[in-house]
Amino acid sequence: QAQLVESGGGLVQAGGPLRLSCAASGRTFSGSAMGWFRQAPGKEREFVASINWRSSDTYYAISVKGRFTISRDSTENSVYLQMNSLKPEDTAVYYCASRMRGLLFRISYYATSKEYDYWGQGTQVTVSS
Repeated sequence: QAQLVESGGGLVQAGGPLRLSCAASGRTFSGSAMGWFRQAPGKEREFVASINWRSSDTYYAISVKGRFTISRDSTENSVYLQMNSLKPEDTAVYYCASRMRGLLFRISYYATSKEYDYWGQGTQVTVSS
């Protein structure tokens, strides 16, 4: 059974940076795609960013494009989310997710929760104005 553990969340002022990490364990993640999602209070979980196994293809939600960067270290089964120029509306619980079923299309196709198989418990990000 795969396990994903997020870290790096916290309180940051608007305009500041924060870097989230996600460590995967429990099975091989070779060939997997990884994604970040977030859920704000009273709202549905939404897609943030995704990356394929070779890190050759990434995709971002319009709301974070140009500010956030997803990356991964496949040798260590880790994925990261560098968040810059944070805004109060970025406040949410951020979840790491993995897709083990392989990719038939470009990573941009896999931008909904149902496309992912394993989830972490989430890490809180709070951006103060």
